[in-house]
Amino acid sequence: MAINEAKLNEFMGKAVGDIGAAMSATLVLIGDKLGLYKAMAHAGPMTSAELAKKTGTGERYIREWLPNQAAGGYVTYDAATGKYTLPEEQAFALADEGSPAFIQGAFQIIASLFRDEPKITERFKSGEGMDWGEHDRCLFEGTERFFRPGYVGNLIANWIPALDGVDEKLRKGIKAADIGCGHGASTILMAQAFPKSEFVGFDYHEPSILAARQRAEKAGVAGRCRFEVARSTDYPGKGYGFVAHFDCLHDMGDPVGAARHVKETLAPDGTWMIVEPFAGDKVEDNLHAVGRVFYAASTMVCVPASLAHHGPALGAQAGEARLRQVVTSGGFTRFRRATQTPFNLVLEARP
Repeated sequence: MAINEAKLNEFMGKAVGDIGAAMSATLVLIGDKLGLYKAMAHAGPMTSAELAKKTGTGERYIREWLPNQAAGGYVTYDAATGKYTLPEEQAFALADEGSPAFIQGAFQIIASLFRDEPKITERFKSGEGMDWGEHDRCLFEGTERFFRPGYVGNLIANWIPALDGVDEKLRKGIKAADIGCGHGASTILMAQAFPKSEFVGFDYHEPSILAARQRAEKAGVAGRCRFEVARSTDYPGKGYGFVAHFDCLHDMGDPVGAARHVKETLAPDGTWMIVEPFAGDKVEDNLHAVGRVFYAASTMVCVPASLAHHGPALGAQAGEARLRQVVTSGGFTRFRRATQTPFNLVLEARP
């Protein structure tokens, strides 16, 4: 067997990068939990002793943690002073919970995937699914923290205005439903932005609904934003002027049934917004860094969730063509791509 040494070395370099990133993900999670990034944000250069004192942590651990972060480009190191700095750009992504670039939720998701690996390995052998509620609880908060920054940066400013007439209707006041709302991040943002409209979030995962209610109370919108346990195919109510599915239609056991129920519950002039992970229609379109992330999450979370309910397992990289089939099979005749980001497709459907 002939081995091309140059190609082998190239692959080994990629693998070493992956190994370093995978092992370092645990240290990013620790930095988030212990407030290390927040302590370094806007604080200027710091030694390990200064950071340890500021955060109440053991200096010897911090002395090892900081070089790892510097090797990965998460902090910078000044050899002349022996001090480390969290640059403003990294602080925006690692320490600012309100930033549209905040990424810490992704590392919580990564932690949950490793914890769930034995269960998913068994599903690989059996072909069975794994319900959302069977995952490690770290996934639920991590998912909210992962998606919420994108909603903060785009939902009110870009996505809703890209829909035909929806922004104006929401400002005047209509009834709206957020299906598969999880912890309610998207629902609460809309309730804050459109105080004259009434919002209800539905999810079949009761612990998530309980968390969403707490977040709505904390955000001061509980009076016009409620959360109820219900499935996508049987949630109550009629005459919704606006229905939304955020990053969840591809997970569902019966996405066509969900589409039909949206049509049944929409007002005659209502709009359905579907936000999905960005994907091309062909595998080769998605073989890049973002596609790699989505295929990993899809293998561990999205496909098992749909299979658990004997669904089609569309996956997180379903692509617009397959989503169009779901929407039209649900009885919608008007469908278009309203807008997109590097990470999301925003689709609009009308009866």
